[in-house]
Amino acid sequence: MFSESQSKSDIALSKRLSYLLRHGAIKEGLNIKPNGFVTVNELLNKSLYKYTIDDIKRVVKENNKQRFTLETIDGVLEIKANQGHSIFKINELSLKILDCVDFDIIHGTYFKYWSKIKTEGLSRMKRNHIHFAKGLNFINGLRQSAELFIYINFGRAKEDGLIFLESENDVVLCAGNSKGLIETKYFLKVITRDGQLLNFS
Repeated sequence: MFSESQSKSDIALSKRLSYLLRHGAIKEGLNIKPNGFVTVNELLNKSLYKYTIDDIKRVVKENNKQRFTLETIDGVLEIKANQGHSIFKINELSLKILDCVDFDIIHGTYFKYWSKIKTEGLSRMKRNHIHFAKGLNFINGLRQSAELFIYINFGRAKEDGLIFLESENDVVLCAGNSKGLIETKYFLKVITRDGQLLNFS
């Protein structure tokens, strides 16, 4: 998740940025735009007092999952999280609609959630999207500690109206159906870390 070269301070800053830009901006009084951007100066002045612009630039550059984007907009340095938002105001992210895929769409999860998933399907819960990786060897979109891997039948899901998107850092996203779910009928297969197939029918 974090590179070996990152200090504890940088890891703490990365986690704090993730929280603020994905979930806590409005609660903490930050002016977050519909495209997810917040000015770096506002972050430093309101929520990240002990850090500097250089600290933020370094954390963004060294994050191996490319969670953040820094951009200078009209002469002002701004930052956003590339995906993972629970803030409903965020609706103008730079997301590409996927019409066809040549890779596996995989969601990583844990045994403790499996009984609920195989009954109800995958849920976006409080987030805006369910996250997927583009294959097992793809670091973005997949927790390295995941115990179960759910493969999605993209063709069938797309035929039934589910929309899959791709973020700027190559994470596949789907909001699910009207209830925020991807039902088990769209699962191709579910396997454990050691390759065991699980029944979900």
